Amino acid sequence: MSTKTHNTPHLSIVIPAYNEAESLPVLLEQIELTLKTYAYDAEVIFINDGSTDNTPEVLDALAASVALFPIKVIHFKRNQGKAEALTAGFAAATGDIVITMDADLQDDPGEIPKLLDALHNGGYDVISGWKFPRKDPFEKRAFSFIFNNVTAWCTGVKLHDMNCGFKAYRTEVVKELHLYGDLHRYIPILVHQAGYRIGEVKVKHHPRRFGVSKYGLKRIPKGFFDLLTVLFITKYLKRPLHVFGMMGAIVTFIGVLIGIYLAFVWFIEGGVGFRPLLMMSVLMVILGVQFFSIGLLGELIISYMSRLERKSGIEKKDSKHTSK
Repeated sequence: MSTKTHNTPHLSIVIPAYNEAESLPVLLEQIELTLKTYAYDAEVIFINDGSTDNTPEVLDALAASVALFPIKVIHFKRNQGKAEALTAGFAAATGDIVITMDADLQDDPGEIPKLLDALHNGGYDVISGWKFPRKDPFEKRAFSFIFNNVTAWCTGVKLHDMNCGFKAYRTEVVKELHLYGDLHRYIPILVHQAGYRIGEVKVKHHPRRFGVSKYGLKRIPKGFFDLLTVLFITKYLKRPLHVFGMMGAIVTFIGVLIGIYLAFVWFIEGGVGFRPLLMMSVLMVILGVQFFSIGLLGELIISYMSRLERKSGIEKKDSKHTSK
């Protein structure tokens, strides 16, 4: 095993795997070559995300083999998604630096030194890979281009490849992350919101050698709803009235405009009770008031919780002072 020096960080390489039995032995060989070449002290953590092929057996065999570094394997009984797999890997990681990468051989372990150099020399807390040039089908690259630009416009975090799984983190960052659903796609947003610095470097990308991609068009609606979730928990978690109040104001304004139009129609032509627009106007005003009420209730809850937290903090300080 390589000898750890003062300047050499201890790495934890976290790799989620779902039906990647053919790729795993090759990937481990590539990782071993990189770690041996650069004398990195490391551990490799595989998360079997409920694979239905022989991935579990392959991982157990790799873990039992003689290697230059410890190999940990976490098995999920069913497929729980990449976010849950990463969370389990982060919890098991003991390194100073955590590297995440995919198990499909499209990420190149030989690029790990580039990520580490950028992390240390740039003063960053997270370095995200930028697959360049990207070796994926056109439709996948097109969707990724739209996804990255829309996300950058909505959040202000400008990265060329937001969802790249090849990243390097300082360990305190991953210990603070709380991932669920498909929020792993928005890790840079969550990291940025927490106050950490994030950078980006170009990394090699290879065509898929075995199996098929696990992602399809069903990602598009999921990605949209996940983006709304991220926007809410990062920008409006402590000010819900800003989002619900705005929605309520817009809906109410449209309802009032329709009502004004119907008032003119009634004044000129007579009865409007039979017009569907009247029902729409009333419903939109009611809906707008409900949106505003939800936002106001959210503000009241947050204010109440803040007071409880402040009161609890004061009581703890007083208790410590009294005990002294």
